[in-house]
Amino acid sequence: MKAISRFAVPELDKLPDDIREKILAVQEKAGFIPNIFLALAHRPDEFRAFFAYHDALMEKSEGLSKAEREMIVVATSGLNQCIYCVVSHGAILRIREKNPEISDQVSTNYLKADISHRQRVMLDFASKVCDFSHEVEDEDLENLKQEGFTEDEIWDIGAITGLFALSNRIANMAAIRPNPEFYGMSRIEQEE
Repeated sequence: MKAISRFAVPELDKLPDDIREKILAVQEKAGFIPNIFLALAHRPDEFRAFFAYHDALMEKSEGLSKAEREMIVVATSGLNQCIYCVVSHGAILRIREKNPEISDQVSTNYLKADISHRQRVMLDFASKVCDFSHEVEDEDLENLKQEGFTEDEIWDIGAITGLFALSNRIANMAAIRPNPEFYGMSRIEQEE
């Protein structure tokens, strides 16, 4: 089996209590430990900081839906060519949207994806922040406001894009591999 990272991955029982507890809680919920948790755990202070910001942005119940948040991650991670985030967050997007095709569409070319006009405008902005943040202008924010996005939601679009630019680059640099479990999650529509 290939290593999950180019860097050392600590043993679970040797981690600080708070980090081990967070990882075990994720394992309990998901049924496995996502490799990113183990790969980042070798630097405890950075692990804590990263996941604190991640959770503050991605676990909000107000503003953007959780599916829209994942859509931003998947679209911009595709632009950044981050296989870990495309695969892992693609699985979460499929689950949240209850759509087995959405993550492949959004990660490859959101312009051709089966998404709403509002979501397209959101991803247009996220893509600009991802690739050309130095070109963001007031007009870009006004376009979002015309689609009904609040200032807090606009900030979240940019902040999620920024956080995952960091995450994508670390995952690419460290060659963090997606867990096999992510690939098949929510690929086949469940009959009710």
